[in-house]
Amino acid sequence: METTMTPSIPQVTIGELEANYSLYCKALRLLIREGRSLVKIQRTVCWQRLAQLHQSLPSHYKDPDYLYVVLRRDTASARG
Repeated sequence: METTMTPSIPQVTIGELEANYSLYCKALRLLIREGRSLVKIQRTVCWQRLAQLHQSLPSHYKDPDYLYVVLRRDTASARG
């Protein structure tokens, strides 16, 4: 009997998520700068962590979709 193993993302606490928020944003910015598609970015750990933060503390952390649009716009304007 064959079983397929899917990699799981380790669970983290809200405190750990908050402490690493700037790193997740930086990773998102780098992925956008590399030209990755939104679909590919949505499969990343940084996207999932940003989504967890938004779901847990929506008044403090923006939706990753919103961050994507803002960072993409900023990246495009920086390229001129």
